[in-house]
Amino acid sequence: MREISVLELAEKLHSSDPFVLLDVREAWELDHAHLPDRRVARGPMTELSVRGLAALPEPAQHRDAEIFVLCHHGVRSAEVTGWLSSQGWTRVSNVAGGIDAYADLVDPAVGKY
Repeated sequence: MREISVLELAEKLHSSDPFVLLDVREAWELDHAHLPDRRVARGPMTELSVRGLAALPEPAQHRDAEIFVLCHHGVRSAEVTGWLSSQGWTRVSNVAGGIDAYADLVDPAVGKY
């Protein structure tokens, strides 16, 4: 499985590169920590587990899109990254350490919980 570090994600977020940051956390988690960027697309893991590919937000439905999957610590996002890869997505990577590591290593203003 492909992974990127939160430092690499920070570089991507500061670029104008097109990509999808697929946040698989639940709605209540966003109240505590979030990344404000237009490339963030929400696809809670609970919805993905029930509805499958139909629950993917539109930008992440394209199998050739570059997608970085984010959760709290990197466990759920690793599962979703593996699942998407098994479904034919070729440019999908897990964000190692999740938003918690992002807050620790990049920007504490995103929040922690």
